[in-house]
Amino acid sequence: MFTFPIVAVRKLVDHGVADAAANGGFRNPYYGTRPGEGEKPGAWLVGDEGVYLCSNGKLAKGAHPLVLYSEQCHPVGNPDWWHYKRQHFGGDDGIEFIEAERLIPLFDRNRRATHLNIELTENDIALALITR
Repeated sequence: MFTFPIVAVRKLVDHGVADAAANGGFRNPYYGTRPGEGEKPGAWLVGDEGVYLCSNGKLAKGAHPLVLYSEQCHPVGNPDWWHYKRQHFGGDDGIEFIEAERLIPLFDRNRRATHLNIELTENDIALALITR
């Protein structure tokens, strides 16, 4: 399970939308292997060096996407990040796309929630909200 502050996730999605508006759309999370899929507002859940959410708007030359590391799997400050990633994301690098149309209504219906938990199952991405 990977945990992210909702306020920061909203900011990340908004950042991707702003990048898309300024630079001609959304990036394909599947590097063109599935044309058109995932090219809409949302966030990429990335397993790489740690696990993080990444904004998905197309970027200006030299610009970087907004990145938000999960509380459990940040490579700086968490010496067990690699083991946690391997256990909950898998040993390989990868990207899973989560649509904004799935995230934002969930946040809007649960205004008291403060954090988003994301759990990967074999066939799905489970989203849950918690309040701290």
